[in-house]
Amino acid sequence: HRRIHTGERPFACPECGETFSQSSHLLQHRRSHTKAQPPPCSDCGNRSAAGGRGQAAEKPHKCGDCGKGFVWASHLQRHRRVHTGERPYECPECGEAFSQASHLAKHRRSH
Repeated sequence: HRRIHTGERPFACPECGETFSQSSHLLQHRRSHTKAQPPPCSDCGNRSAAGGRGQAAEKPHKCGDCGKGFVWASHLQRHRRVHTGERPYECPECGEAFSQASHLAKHRRSH
């Protein structure tokens, strides 16, 4: 739970380098690099996900503001911050705020 507040993301995907705060999130993400079937979306029940690099994926979660599509509802929620300006991750050292925990974690290494 503490990683939510610190922005720490110690679990890195060996395929693409994307980082995660929880190992379970990494495991879920790694399915996007294989043909393993992902769990159903909690919003729509869809099991679509990218089968690997270079393969098109169905993106049923569309942004109401710009139309950009996402495979996962959670990625749409993260994207919405582009439009709302929400920056919930604040650096405890300097107060600079970020829209994503990974951006805060990268920033904190600069102190």
